[in-house]
Amino acid sequence: MAKTNTAAVERFAGFADGEARFFRALARNQSREWFAAHRDEYDQGWLRPMQALLHEARERIAPFFTREDLAPPKVFRIHRDVRFSKDKSPYKTHIGGLVPIAGTGGGPGATCAVYFHVAADELFLASGQYVMDGSQLQQFRAALLDERRGNEVGRLLGKLTRAGFTVGSYDELQRVPRGFDPDHPRAALLKRKGLIVAAPPPARSLLVSRKLVDHLVAQVKRAAPLVEWLAAVTA
Repeated sequence: MAKTNTAAVERFAGFADGEARFFRALARNQSREWFAAHRDEYDQGWLRPMQALLHEARERIAPFFTREDLAPPKVFRIHRDVRFSKDKSPYKTHIGGLVPIAGTGGGPGATCAVYFHVAADELFLASGQYVMDGSQLQQFRAALLDERRGNEVGRLLGKLTRAGFTVGSYDELQRVPRGFDPDHPRAALLKRKGLIVAAPPPARSLLVSRKLVDHLVAQVKRAAPLVEWLAAVTA
């Protein structure tokens, strides 16, 4: 399995603070002048720690993925894409990043071993594929209808939900798509246009602790079989 060279990447030692005060301040000060004056606070307190967290987590979770390689981690830009938005605020009020499965891209449609983001009002840790394109959606639904593969994902999701994970996706239809049995045992999944499982959020005290790495690794270990199922059926 491919490895990322982490020799130049520092070990995760914690984010700037557990309450993400920087992002509260950024929400009140959406100006390029303010951000430029506080750029070092963002880089040192949030960007570099997120890079370190994801690189270290990637090395430790790689053995859980026996059929898939992991791509290098990606931390998303703090700048918002405002081209098609009525809200022209230039900056996001959170930091997020992911470790994708190799070959699935690095955007919202990537199949992710782990996605993690930190905001002042939310900590979010998830695995899976948030949104699927048309071809992937067709393959996903075909797998749900297949007795063996459908039963497998049902079993995996049952195990995860009993462990406190919640099932989600970018979008969900109100009804089962046309041509599918509305009484199918996996009808709820047939309505989805993606599939992720969100882990119970970590305690905020972990944001300033190396124990956050252990927490992420433990949650990803639980979700890894589902991620590999998704990568196989939507390839």
